[in-house]
Amino acid sequence: MAIGRRLFADTSYDALSMDDIARQAHVAKGLIYYYFRSKRGYYLAIVEDSVADLVTFAGSGPQRPAVDRVHRTIDGYLRYAEHNQAAYRTIVSGGVGFDTEVHAIRDGVREAIVATIAEGAYGRRTVAPPARMGLLAWVCGVEGATLEWIGRPELSRDTMRELLVKTLGGALRAIEELDPAYPAPAPARRDG
Repeated sequence: MAIGRRLFADTSYDALSMDDIARQAHVAKGLIYYYFRSKRGYYLAIVEDSVADLVTFAGSGPQRPAVDRVHRTIDGYLRYAEHNQAAYRTIVSGGVGFDTEVHAIRDGVREAIVATIAEGAYGRRTVAPPARMGLLAWVCGVEGATLEWIGRPELSRDTMRELLVKTLGGALRAIEELDPAYPAPAPARRDG
């Protein structure tokens, strides 16, 4: 999997052959077919493996204070995007062409992050449609901003993280305005 991540990070999907993959992995091509059935199966396994770490990291550390978890999760997200740029672009953009399976993986990541934020902000993973959509809008904005940031890293990771944390606070306040049953947590509130 590590070899696949590196190969697909450096070379486009279409430019890589199963022979190239087998040669780099020092295995017989048949072994890759045995486990993954095709180059596409191998590619999807790498995409799934790539996002698994991100989702696990985002949901870890529930014993930490919510503010620390938010900073840690966003920093981990940015680090992942920074160090796995090709995989991140693939996940966010949906893969090779319009790839429904990669879209499903991406949508799963989005929902996991929304659920993690909802749990931290509201104490539950499932929320009403306005709260879910507000959090999803924030996640999609983070994806677009992160794509721009890794392509043109004009801001430090710390500055980018703080910007995303502050926009999350804005999203949480907007959700509260639309549905008072979902009050913004104290750290997201503005004084006065």
